[in-house]
Amino acid sequence: MVHQVDDKVFDEQINKGGIVAVKYYADWCGSCKLFSPKFRRVSEEEEMQGITFLDVNAEQNEAARKRAGVDNLPFLAVFKDGELIEGSATSKEEYLRKMIDKAQQS
Repeated sequence: MVHQVDDKVFDEQINKGGIVAVKYYADWCGSCKLFSPKFRRVSEEEEMQGITFLDVNAEQNEAARKRAGVDNLPFLAVFKDGELIEGSATSKEEYLRKMIDKAQQS
């Protein structure tokens, strides 16, 4: 399940601990829209239980955007226990999986 969040809820989710995968998007971003079903599908997989998945509108949530150093869209980031593990401007499902694996092993 993917949760749509604003700056305030983003901070709460990041700081509660555990692994959090974030997709930053903008309403005008076509690649963001194309990636959304993939991001949602990954979030629903059995092995992703216990990982929080968030959607953040990068244009409306500046604090969340700055926290990951978003420089292009779509942008994926993975946090663990409040710390940014990795972030990248990409819409590749396999890269999302690699970032989550990296967080799980750290």
